[in-house]
Amino acid sequence: MYELMTAEDQAAVTAQLQRPPRGVAGVAYRCPCGRPAVLATEPRLADGTPFPTTYYLTCPRASAACSTLESQGVMAEMTVRLSEDEGLAAAYGAAHRAYLSDRERLGEVPEIAGVSAGGMPTRVKCLHALVGHALAAGPGVNPLGDEALTSIGAFWSSPCLDEEGAR
Repeated sequence: MYELMTAEDQAAVTAQLQRPPRGVAGVAYRCPCGRPAVLATEPRLADGTPFPTTYYLTCPRASAACSTLESQGVMAEMTVRLSEDEGLAAAYGAAHRAYLSDRERLGEVPEIAGVSAGGMPTRVKCLHALVGHALAAGPGVNPLGDEALTSIGAFWSSPCLDEEGAR
């Protein structure tokens, strides 16, 4: 599900986010350049706040590509398709259950029981969360995350940021 984050990973993610990450369990997906692109996060932050986003997309290029798709209305289109396509809705429901199962391995937080991320299982609220899940879980787990990944293409093809935030 994830590998432990190193000091080098911490520096890279801090540069990506322009702030230190919170509640990190480990690196759930690495960009082909080797830097973290998705973090697995604890379901409860250090201050006790419940945090339902198990897979947090940190790669600035992937995040920007998701934002572009969101601005184009892709989320609304996907939500409509969920209401019209029973097969897609069933697969998205399975993605929701897989997400919850992954989070439960990190810990149980009653306040967010049954709540996953990205609008699952009935709507599409955040492509960043769905893409993070798709990258961490691999192809075939989150159909709309996979679809968004296909749409954004090879986000890793431009240079990664170094620890100082430069290209």
